[in-house]
Amino acid sequence: MASIDELLAIMAALRNPDGGCPWDLQQDFATIAPYTIEEAYEVADAIDRRDLPALCDELGDLLFQVVFHAQMASEAGAFGFADVVAAICAKMRRRHPHVFGETSVADADAQTVAWEEHKRAERAARGEEDRSALAGVSRGMPEWQRALKLQKRAATVGFDWPNVTPVFEKLHEEIDEVRNEFATGADPARLTDEIGDLLFVCVNIARHARVDVSAALRHANAKFERRFRRMEQLAGEPGLKALDLAGQDALWDEAKREERESRVERRES
Repeated sequence: MASIDELLAIMAALRNPDGGCPWDLQQDFATIAPYTIEEAYEVADAIDRRDLPALCDELGDLLFQVVFHAQMASEAGAFGFADVVAAICAKMRRRHPHVFGETSVADADAQTVAWEEHKRAERAARGEEDRSALAGVSRGMPEWQRALKLQKRAATVGFDWPNVTPVFEKLHEEIDEVRNEFATGADPARLTDEIGDLLFVCVNIARHARVDVSAALRHANAKFERRFRRMEQLAGEPGLKALDLAGQDALWDEAKREERESRVERRES
């Protein structure tokens, strides 16, 4: 069985100035970061598709990204792969005293609260001056994810809707404000601001529903792509461009009808 040592040796060979890969040698942390993010999404996609062989492959790609960053850091004299492993092991033990220590937690929600407390204590120990409940929320993550993090952090100090009902009321309010911006000339700056508020509320609804925002959007994207491709098949030649919007809508409805019938058949089989 291949070992992590073999993977580390492969990575070192790729980055070896004497006979290594020209492309790998040209990379740095900034140029590799987009690939790291892409591979994380590929992992999520394989999970979403319940494709375990693909998940195995994508996890390998993601692990390679970790090894790549560690190799570059080692070359710079900053840290190596062993340091990455040691750091995460220490962090997991430190943040799970109910598993590796003498404390206990009531449930997963209580552990989430405790986790944030551990992180806050670690920031204080490092001498970080930002004591806000929002401290440490990374600016490098996708904005929808950052919105979710900010909302969760605010909720830890009680700044949260008591239930989803007032969030729906806020959603209607934000939709009206976006509609008003369109009606009054749609100033780009104002429209950006109001649409941002609307999206922020949508994330809040998903949080209260305990729905993964990323998974929900992936499902919506997959559904749209699936139905649109079926529309193209139904349109045949010369394609969708030859149809007006009403004709395209009819094909969309047909694609939806086929999906519903297919689901019924699967349930009955």
